[in-house]
Amino acid sequence: MTPRTTPSSDPDPQTPAGTTAEPTPAESTPAAKKATAKKATAKRTAAKKAAPAGKAKPANAVEKAVESMRRGAARKAAPAAAAVKKTVAKKAPAEKAVAKKAPAQKAVAKKAPTKTAAKKTPAEKAVAKKAVIKEAAAKEAPAKAAARKVPVAKSVTAETPARRAPATKTAAKKTPAEKAVAKKAVAKKAVAKKAVAKKAAGKKTAGTEAGAKETVAKKTVARQAGARTPAKAAAGKGSAGPVPSAGGATEKAGSRKIPAQQAAQKKIPAQQAAEGKPGPGTPAGPPAPVAVAGSAALDPADRDRLLSGTHHDPHCVLGAHPVPGGVAFRAFRPFALSVTVVAGAVRAELHDDGDGFFTGLLPLRDVPQDYRLHVAYEGTVHETEDAYRFLPALGELDLHLIGEGRHEELWKALGAQPMTHQGVTGTRFTVWAPNARGVALAGTFNYWDGTGFPLRSLGGTGVWELFVPGIGEGELYKFEITRADGSKTLRADPMARRTEAPPDTSSIVCASAYEWGDAEWLERRGTPAPHEAPFSVYEVHLASWRPGLTYRQLAEQLPAYVKDLGFTHVELMPVAEHPFGGSWGYQVTGFYAPTARLGTPDDFKYLVDRLHQAGIGVLMDWVPAHFPRDDWALAEFDGRPLYEHEDPLRSAHPDWGTLEFDFGRREVRNFLVANATYWCEEFHIDGLRVDAVASMLYLDYSREPGQWVPNEHGGRENLDAVAFLQEMNATVYRRNPGIVTIAEESTAWDGVTRPTHVTGPGGFGGLGFGLKWNMGWMHDSLEYMTKEPVHRRYHHDEMTFSMVYAYSENYVLPISHDEVVHGKRSLVSKMPGDWWQQRANLRAYLGFMWAHPGKQLLFMGQEFAQGAEWSEAHGPDWWLLDPAYGAEADHRGVRDLVRDLNTVYRHTPALWQRDADPSGFRWVVGDAADDNVFAFLRYDAEGVPLLAVSNMSPVVRDGYRLGVPEDVPAWHEVVNTDAARYGGGDVVNPDPVKPEPQSWHGRPASIQLTLPPLATVWLRPA
Repeated sequence: MTPRTTPSSDPDPQTPAGTTAEPTPAESTPAAKKATAKKATAKRTAAKKAAPAGKAKPANAVEKAVESMRRGAARKAAPAAAAVKKTVAKKAPAEKAVAKKAPAQKAVAKKAPTKTAAKKTPAEKAVAKKAVIKEAAAKEAPAKAAARKVPVAKSVTAETPARRAPATKTAAKKTPAEKAVAKKAVAKKAVAKKAVAKKAAGKKTAGTEAGAKETVAKKTVARQAGARTPAKAAAGKGSAGPVPSAGGATEKAGSRKIPAQQAAQKKIPAQQAAEGKPGPGTPAGPPAPVAVAGSAALDPADRDRLLSGTHHDPHCVLGAHPVPGGVAFRAFRPFALSVTVVAGAVRAELHDDGDGFFTGLLPLRDVPQDYRLHVAYEGTVHETEDAYRFLPALGELDLHLIGEGRHEELWKALGAQPMTHQGVTGTRFTVWAPNARGVALAGTFNYWDGTGFPLRSLGGTGVWELFVPGIGEGELYKFEITRADGSKTLRADPMARRTEAPPDTSSIVCASAYEWGDAEWLERRGTPAPHEAPFSVYEVHLASWRPGLTYRQLAEQLPAYVKDLGFTHVELMPVAEHPFGGSWGYQVTGFYAPTARLGTPDDFKYLVDRLHQAGIGVLMDWVPAHFPRDDWALAEFDGRPLYEHEDPLRSAHPDWGTLEFDFGRREVRNFLVANATYWCEEFHIDGLRVDAVASMLYLDYSREPGQWVPNEHGGRENLDAVAFLQEMNATVYRRNPGIVTIAEESTAWDGVTRPTHVTGPGGFGGLGFGLKWNMGWMHDSLEYMTKEPVHRRYHHDEMTFSMVYAYSENYVLPISHDEVVHGKRSLVSKMPGDWWQQRANLRAYLGFMWAHPGKQLLFMGQEFAQGAEWSEAHGPDWWLLDPAYGAEADHRGVRDLVRDLNTVYRHTPALWQRDADPSGFRWVVGDAADDNVFAFLRYDAEGVPLLAVSNMSPVVRDGYRLGVPEDVPAWHEVVNTDAARYGGGDVVNPDPVKPEPQSWHGRPASIQLTLPPLATVWLRPA
């Protein structure tokens, strides 16, 4: 019985969409079959006139059919082969003859039934019926037909698995596997149809029916592509990924001239690959290559901006993005030979678009979360995550605080931050450059070519960001900034926490692993407050204290030396990175990086830790007033004045050739305030000595009339700097209890150490410092000491005037590096007289200094009476303490005095407990100018006194009477700078001295002392 192959012309209105109507019993009668066959023949004839049989379908349909064949090729299995063998056994002789035709003819012959063929299954009849309907409708309205029809394969799979047998064994009785083979034959149909028409002359019906089946196969593929129901629909299961929408994969296979069956065998289904799953019957193995489905080329404008380094959001075009038809992958890798995307089981080489751009459209439903790039260069392949697939690694709160200038932990938001982001280890790079047209990252990892590593702009804050996977600690980098005029500049990171050692200038990615051991020190730090505690400071220039030593080597020597001398603190001259060693650190370029000359940041932490463990506080010089003009650092950082003031009159420092910070800009204030907290929190610094405060406070500092502009009130005060210093002090003290800030301020500005909320006579709140260098005392006292003793009577007030204002601020008495360089001579060399007198004057001066109200600071080398000026090139003259040196005892004697002064000082509260309280000081005699004698009492909180007497003349004064409190029964000498062990003449008062009931100097009792020449004597109650 001839199978029924021509269903009625109209679909059954009761048949649900997506199914094929089953044949009714009436349709199986011979009469009905003949009538139906006539109708079908007529319709096919009309269809041929409208579209000749030999004319190929549109290219996209062919390509889709080929892709469909690829997806189905992997699903061949034994059950389908067995079914086909049974079908082959039932072939009629005529069908066997047809089966011997050429490959293209075989495909048609397999579809053409003969009168002797076996009876078709109901499902096959339904397929044939639907095919005629689809063919007729397709000629009139292809778009409409594509929208209405559903895949025939869906109904077929209800009966048999969608596994195809080899094409050569296809029988007349069609199985689902035969239909799949028919799909494969479509790619060759345009040529095959003409050959079939000639050889199948007596079998017109079979030929036309084969044409109808061709139409079914083609339209099935088209519908499958449109409805995203590929080979998994035939199998009843499979991946959920889409198929290409534009036949991109088919085009690539065609361009290689690979037969459809071979292509199907070589490629795995794209959807299964996207999920990282092998298809049925596909063995597990390495990612299989998947052809790119189409073009994902960049817009010319985006391409130009990326090439010129002016793209503000490269992440919106680079990386992986969902687009119609799949996922577009774009990579920008200058000098790469190829770029391949690997995602799970997908491996696709992107198209080379030139200029380092590689793009491709892959048939994936979603953007894979863990894809990688294999970037091939000459001689190597670099595997990496795609930096442009990540979300911003900087949070909205960080951006908000940066925009407001209130990010107190700015170093955690800007700069290079190693981290794990979205499960991937790498480094986040961020930089503030609001005037830049573009910012790129250059470093050792990209051979200093930042073209392929552009950063994105994060809103209106001026911050640019890029997370680079695989980059970690130790990588060198800089920011390549495109200025407004299109020119480029390569800049070190302003927030770099580590740098190269000068003269190299690159920033280095840094991650600290240091574990602190100073918890006990931090717990007791600041108790009592610094201005009510012993506070004697040894100022050190680390690079020259022991030239050649690293931070860790210094940690083995410096704490022991300072502790032995009894100093409570060390003050480190600027540790922050600076390019010119001759600036001693006062022209900073790396505000967040300890200088690399001596080691790493963790090495510096080790030094601080060891000092703390030795009981020594660590102060650090901090320079927020100005910065150098180096073109790789902060000056016009993004092409415009940024960190410096935009007004040249306010930006250029007239004395040092540097640039002053714009304290009125909130982001610049934030940069500096956060920097102050950074050193205290990350490096456990106990205090900051702020350099050049006076140059910040006054608009006319070192400027002539016409070179400065008054403030909004017509005054000379720099209101922006005042606000900055107040904010800095308030923030540092709030976040770091127990620390101290110290101002190097040389003018009479009111309220330097007054709290910020207390308004002074000038209308300003206090600046909020803890201590202030008493520059007036230093200048006056040194001026007096440089005079010959015979002339000192005329300068007596220079030693006493400091007590007029001693309690207006909390003072430090500084003999710093500034006083022993640039022709000023060392401290001992300033003194008049011969070598013995110079040392005697120095010892007397140090004794007077340690007894005077205020804290003490002494620069290195002065503690052992170095005769030469300090030089950063060779440091202190340690050889003076070599026992082999003839005058070694003279220098050692002065150092022994400093040790004893510190020891007695620390154990005598009268010398430090009431430094800021006027009731802690009383003159005994301050007007003995003719005698060159100064005598005063210091009191502690309990009223216990210490008597200090200085004789600045070169003569011994026997029986020198001084008025003293009557309630002290006896006094004994605790320090005499003329003692023999210090190198003096050993004129001393060895026995306790008892007061006499003779009033003197306005007191009811007095004592008589022997005053040694050029010496200071301290006495305490016995």
